Amino acid sequence: MPDEKHTTYIYVLNLAMERLRSPEGWTEEENKVVSEHFRYLTGLYEKGTVKYVGRTMDDRSSFGMVVFVADSEDEARSIMDNDPAVVNEIMTATLYPFKTFYNSGHADT
Repeated sequence: MPDEKHTTYIYVLNLAMERLRSPEGWTEEENKVVSEHFRYLTGLYEKGTVKYVGRTMDDRSSFGMVVFVADSEDEARSIMDNDPAVVNEIMTATLYPFKTFYNSGHADT
C-alpha cells in the first residue's frame, strides 16, 4: 500500500480517433483493448496505486483521468505508458504531477 513518500500524479486520457466518440465507431479489437485497460486500472486500484479513475460526461470533448501515486516521475510515466489503451494507441495520455488539497479531510504532505 502506498505511503506518504509517494507523489500523486494524474494522467489525462483522450480518444486517439474522432470516430471513437460514437459507440458504433469501435471495432471488436478496440473494445477488447478497452476491457484490458479497465483490468489494468482495476489491478492498480486494488494494489492502492490508483486513487480514482473517471471521465467527463460531455460526449463532444470528454476525457478520462487517472489519479495515482508513484515513487518517481519515471515510475509514473511507466504506469501511464503501460496502460493498454495507450500502448494500443486507442487513447493518448498526458502526465501531470498532482497536488490534492482536500481528500476526505486530509491534505497531501
